[in-house]
Amino acid sequence: MNIRENFKMAVDSIFSNKLRSLLTMLGIIIGIAAVIAILSVGNGATSEITKTFNDFGASTISVSVSDKASVDATITDADIEALKNSIPEITRISPDNTANTTVRSVFDSRSALAFSGTSDLQYTNRSMESTITYGRYFNQSDYDDAKEVVVITEDTAAALFNGRQNVIGETIQLIGNTGNTLNLKIIGIMEGTFQELQGSFDLSQMPLYLALPLTTMKKLNPTVAVMNSLTVQVTDKDAIESVSNRMVRLLETRHDTVGEDMYTATNFLQALDQVDSVLGLFVNFIAAVAGIALLVGGIGVMNIMLVSVTERTREIGTRKALGATTNTILFQFLMEAVILTLIGGIIGLVLGILLANGIASALDIVPTITLGSVLLVLLFSTAVGVFFGIYPARKAAKLDPIEALRYE
Repeated sequence: MNIRENFKMAVDSIFSNKLRSLLTMLGIIIGIAAVIAILSVGNGATSEITKTFNDFGASTISVSVSDKASVDATITDADIEALKNSIPEITRISPDNTANTTVRSVFDSRSALAFSGTSDLQYTNRSMESTITYGRYFNQSDYDDAKEVVVITEDTAAALFNGRQNVIGETIQLIGNTGNTLNLKIIGIMEGTFQELQGSFDLSQMPLYLALPLTTMKKLNPTVAVMNSLTVQVTDKDAIESVSNRMVRLLETRHDTVGEDMYTATNFLQALDQVDSVLGLFVNFIAAVAGIALLVGGIGVMNIMLVSVTERTREIGTRKALGATTNTILFQFLMEAVILTLIGGIIGLVLGILLANGIASALDIVPTITLGSVLLVLLFSTAVGVFFGIYPARKAAKLDPIEALRYE
């Protein structure tokens, strides 16, 4: 008997008992659908996080000073100049100091986060957008002269000035923790940080953001403006490791702290690798748990195939009496098991893709379904059919034709 005839007999047997076949495939369908949905959504989430990290700055380095460092080891303006002049790969560099303050206008008074640094803070500060909508950002001259100027977000402008956004030239007052104040002229308005949340949250409860030169912040609170960390952007992410090492060595040399581990340089590629690793382990673990359903489905296939062998004992005896070989009977029942699991795998694949799209849509991510995943699922479902179908098939093939013909 050729393969085509075996295939036809297997399909006829499956479709002659539709409900039983469907219930048998149910474990396979659920397992495959769960695995596909988890892998697709997990890979989509990983891609989204990777994109976020890249947007955040795959070529960004954070340099920090150890907590045990003395005042002499803190970073200075001279250090920043030395780093820029000695390492040409550095494109932007700024301290990333943050202070909790109170900001007051003629209309309102609110808590705010004040970011201070060099003029490069416009691009290194990831809590505020970098796009200017009105006015300008503070420049090197403002920094050198410690001018009392400030850049705020559209959200902050609207909150402090009764919904107005273009408030260039207005003055706000920054109040430090000690009660001292600093009057600042608004020279720039940046894109709002929470515009996408309009209608979802009460924006009156959102923090206000503003940025000013670090030299100006020192007038309000000299201790807050101590430079214990830098954010650095380089020309090429491939140069990150080299630049990181050179910055640490230069700072150690300038502050005579070689070998004391006073400075640490970390980059977001390292963080991304760690996140990818953790997410990969989590997704694979959940997929493995879902894969248990496949084993349950495989056991169901074995069970129904054993029932089928029992029900068709006389048929097997007749076929063997007419000359069917042991291998022919074996192949017939093995093909039936494989087709059963393969159909279940295809149905599970379709349901898994639909489920993945539904979950991804709710999470606002794009599911990632690869050809490799599809082929792996179909191969695995076929392997389940072979593994769990081999025993019933061998049992059928080994039946004695005389005893099989006597079976009632």
